[in-house]
Amino acid sequence: MHAATLDPQVPAQPPPGALRRALARAEARRKWRAFALTVPLLVFLLLTLLVPIAALLQRAVENPEVANALPRTVRALDGWSRKEAPAPAAYAAIVADLGQLPDSSDAGALARRLNTEIAGARSLVMGTFRALPIAGTPEEIKARMLEIDPRWGEAPFWQAIAKNGSRWTPDYLLASVDLRRDVAGEVERMPADQRAFAGILLRTFEISAVVTVFCLLLAYPLAWWLSTLPARKANVLMILVLVPFWTSILVRVAAWIVLLQSEGLVNHALEGLHIIDRPLALLFNRTGVVISMTHILLPFMILPLYSVMTGVPPTYLRAAVSLGSTPLAAFVRVYVPQTYAGIGAGALLVFILSIGYYVTPALLGGPTDQMLSYYIAQYTNVDVNWGMACALGALLLAATLVLYAVYRRVTRSELSLG
Repeated sequence: MHAATLDPQVPAQPPPGALRRALARAEARRKWRAFALTVPLLVFLLLTLLVPIAALLQRAVENPEVANALPRTVRALDGWSRKEAPAPAAYAAIVADLGQLPDSSDAGALARRLNTEIAGARSLVMGTFRALPIAGTPEEIKARMLEIDPRWGEAPFWQAIAKNGSRWTPDYLLASVDLRRDVAGEVERMPADQRAFAGILLRTFEISAVVTVFCLLLAYPLAWWLSTLPARKANVLMILVLVPFWTSILVRVAAWIVLLQSEGLVNHALEGLHIIDRPLALLFNRTGVVISMTHILLPFMILPLYSVMTGVPPTYLRAAVSLGSTPLAAFVRVYVPQTYAGIGAGALLVFILSIGYYVTPALLGGPTDQMLSYYIAQYTNVDVNWGMACALGALLLAATLVLYAVYRRVTRSELSLG
């Protein structure tokens, strides 16, 4: 018999199958513990990021005001030709619907929604609501409503009700790209004098691109210089780079207002150096917006560049020079290509942050310098048109996702080629 079976000091070895199962159970427990540690973060992201985005996308296509307030009217208009005023039954239906509204705030919400479709609908709806009750046969109700406001005899107001009778609508999303539905429901371009958002989106991209280019031009040499310093000095100087992170955006914008105004420090310095004869217009225009946004977003470009540059061995440049290349050619052909990842990451980060800026253009820019976020705030706080605000937000989100997808595709192509 084997000696191991006779010696009581030697423990019996588990069979190989049992050992594998024990290891598998231990690995499963380890994975579950790791997952449990991430659950709070996942819940936080779900509640603060995914749920709000889902609500935004839903509200961009939701159209509850007319469907909730005028259900009988919507049914009465079903099958209507939309070419002339509807039958008297529709007048009786809208009187019944308005009479069922709990209070004037519900009528106000309905009036605001219809007023976005056709001017004057707000006064029409509220005037009729205040004239209730209206009783009688459908023909008598129609005659009474026409006495209250003759506009009830015009087809466009009824067309607005019929068009918005569905709870879900693409109108907000179409309007965000300067499209609309006609009376028959066909998609068409808005009239030239009503097209605005395509130009605003292009302006947003233009300002963001200019800010990104200036950030790259300023950040690249600074990040390269920091990467050549000893770690201790680089860390001290990096603290100065990060100082803007610790200062409120409003404080920084206010500081730029002081610096850029006609009697500000910048104009006084340029006049003192005899560079200019009169103050430059640096405030409430595109120049002030670009300067301030470049200053605020510069650290977001420096950090990715610095992170990549510290991983580039300096011996590569010395080797290229020793092989006969000039220092400038070695820098451009050997060093710069190795920092493309940092350039791409920094440019993407700055550009995405730029297209969502609101405070800086609102305070430092003029009427023609406002970006898309300004109009989102306008529809939210002033016009109280949540559907349009959410549609513009969805447009901004889509633009961000497209940019990120393009960046991922480009970087993947570069990695495959490398």
